[in-house]
Amino acid sequence: MSPTLEGTGRVADDLWLLAHDDVTGRPYIQPRPLGLGLAGALLAELMLVGTICIRPDGVMVTDGTPPGDGLARSVLGLVLSEHERHAVQRWLLFLARTAAADVGGRLEQSGYLTRVATWRFGRGERWVPVDADSAFAPLVRVKSVLSSSQPVTVQSAALAGLAAACGLGHQLSLYLPPNARRRLDEAVGQLDPGLRDLIAQTRAAVDSAVLSHRV
Repeated sequence: MSPTLEGTGRVADDLWLLAHDDVTGRPYIQPRPLGLGLAGALLAELMLVGTICIRPDGVMVTDGTPPGDGLARSVLGLVLSEHERHAVQRWLLFLARTAAADVGGRLEQSGYLTRVATWRFGRGERWVPVDADSAFAPLVRVKSVLSSSQPVTVQSAALAGLAAACGLGHQLSLYLPPNARRRLDEAVGQLDPGLRDLIAQTRAAVDSAVLSHRV
């Protein structure tokens, strides 16, 4: 791993890298579930620093101090700009529209991704990891959550829960131990109720999107 690319410490950045091939940058899941998962991760980032919380009547700002990260400031600004609270599902659907591009752009600015030209179905561009080991590192962090010998951090547990919620379970299972599902449930169960609710609502939104696509 490059010593300058040891992780940004942001849940959405790690989830973006988990959801894409560490060499080619191709996504493992469809755009809609990916966007919803990343939307959940962006909300989780604000929850982890105490900026927002989830109430029965919707998402509430608990600290309006602008975060240091530009994307987090943008998300917080959107919540602050609303005169009434909106349900988590509504925010997930709204943020999902641009979440993949927003988080990819942030990773590019941080030096983790670079754009390359693609020629499939016409000319275009795709983000590709600059360093494969650094791109693979989030999986190592998830694996540590599911190892009984390692202490579970809140951020890693939230990452693992959101990864499973947006449909990355099969991809993760290729690298995780057989009892990973039980350990994942235990790790998510240790999170505070707000984060557990966010993960559950993200899973519900993804399931609904997948079902509507099949109909």
